[in-house]
Amino acid sequence: MKEKVMDTFNKLATVYAHSVDTKSLYNSEYERPAMLSELPEDLTGQLILDAGCAAGWYSEQLLNRRANVIATDISAEMVSATKRRIGDRAHVLQHDIEIKFPLQDQTFDYIISSLTLHYIRDWNHTFQEFKRILKPNGTLLFSVHHPFTDIRLLPDYNYFQTELIVDQWNKEGKVYEVPFYRRSLQSIINTTLQYFAIERMIEPSPTEKFKEQSLHKYNHLLNNPAFLIIKARQK
Repeated sequence: MKEKVMDTFNKLATVYAHSVDTKSLYNSEYERPAMLSELPEDLTGQLILDAGCAAGWYSEQLLNRRANVIATDISAEMVSATKRRIGDRAHVLQHDIEIKFPLQDQTFDYIISSLTLHYIRDWNHTFQEFKRILKPNGTLLFSVHHPFTDIRLLPDYNYFQTELIVDQWNKEGKVYEVPFYRRSLQSIINTTLQYFAIERMIEPSPTEKFKEQSLHKYNHLLNNPAFLIIKARQK
């Protein structure tokens, strides 16, 4: 599974770097505005981990808000894309969030993880590491696929089980097989609560720009949330 994820996102790195920012409304006009609205406009002096940085869009936004950033991704090509985007403004390294971070205890003010955690089956070790490196009262902000949307991708499912899905993404005329895990809402919430205090749970709303460009998808999202955002704090 891990090797498949790495291979898929190595192949998708160019797509993320050149088209996701402008052509994927689900990113640019849905998930990203909702995530950024949970962060201060001025992050001067705050150290932030971008865990699952993909092609570096969030890292760039955090830097623009004057944060200090360390970015990681399991994909070597995504790491290269991030470095091309932000240069030497942040430290970027290839790292698997399922293993121990080469980072000191109680280092970060924020950990941001955008649409990454559903690629791993067991969150416990990752959350243990997040807890270890997050400062007291630090913030964990993450987004994942919404479990009520993902379940529709399975013809035969067990809602309370963590189940593997292999979806097909059509990007720039190519089809990519993308594996990830669907889990129940109670699993998402209860696993988070084992390590952090949840401050907010957000089912985002699409922006007006989304509505202007795709009214049908906009109306669909109003009743069928695609993503779930959790904002939590270090206990």
